[in-house]
Amino acid sequence: MRMHTGHRGSEAEEALQDINKKTGRNMPQAVATAVVLIVLILACLLIRIDAFVVLIVVFMILALWELRVDFAAAQLRFPLVLMVLSSSITLLAAYYADRHILAAAVCIAASLPLIAIGASFDFPAGARLAAAAANKTASNAAAPLEFAPRHVNRLDDVAVSIFTVLYIPLLASCIVLPLTFNDHPVAHAIIVVFLPAISDTGGLFAGAWLGKHKLSPRISPKKSVEGLLGSILFSIIGAYVIFAFTYPALWSTRWWVPIVMGAVVGIVGTFGDLCASMLKRDIGIKDMGHLLKGHGGVMDRVDSILLCAPFLAALLWATGL
Repeated sequence: MRMHTGHRGSEAEEALQDINKKTGRNMPQAVATAVVLIVLILACLLIRIDAFVVLIVVFMILALWELRVDFAAAQLRFPLVLMVLSSSITLLAAYYADRHILAAAVCIAASLPLIAIGASFDFPAGARLAAAAANKTASNAAAPLEFAPRHVNRLDDVAVSIFTVLYIPLLASCIVLPLTFNDHPVAHAIIVVFLPAISDTGGLFAGAWLGKHKLSPRISPKKSVEGLLGSILFSIIGAYVIFAFTYPALWSTRWWVPIVMGAVVGIVGTFGDLCASMLKRDIGIKDMGHLLKGHGGVMDRVDSILLCAPFLAALLWATGL
């Protein structure tokens, strides 16, 4: 009896290892982390929309913190304190200002030259950043085990700082803006945050179980055409579920919106994952961070959300949802 039980346990462990290998994740950790994040986000939405906005700001700061280390692994820097301050002001202004879009646009426009000037100065990195960057490069077999002395190229620092402004606070403001129109802030938050996550889940399982045709093997070997189709299918289903609970009176006139929404999220989210993979390959790292167990870093989790946010915000506004 004990041998039979042990055999079953061994089979279950092998099956779990096979799933982890196919998905490229520690699935028990990934599921546990996802549950915690879902509970945290829903709690903020149920308490008050302002709490959700603060949560977005916190996640953005964590993403900037991780991205700072990632870029340092490639001998690049951006002014972290200045970036955190300007980005936080941008997101808070996008929500609390009377003219939300104008406020976000003005803040981004003001941040670009300010951050560029800040990046043009040579500022000390500190021993902790150098050690973290060394650990990043050491985790890649092709990377050196020691962190080489920095070769100062301030123009590169300015370029990567401008890229960071356009990548993080600009796209993150598109998560905030849908909270301010059409009187459906909770539904909009769920669409913008959870729909890309549902799409990722569909792509993950479809790719793991059915994936045979590689989508872009040079950029991301685990991405497949079947995974892309799974992402689109899951996001369409998720969009219809949200639509049914939030807009039950609009089926006759807006039935096509979830189809468009799901297709956009599936395609753009996958494109966002590929862009993040290209960035990691150029820097020479495996994950963008380590804060989210089973998911890598914050940026590994939110890259598709950030890329989908402007498209979803525009679609929600244009269709009056």
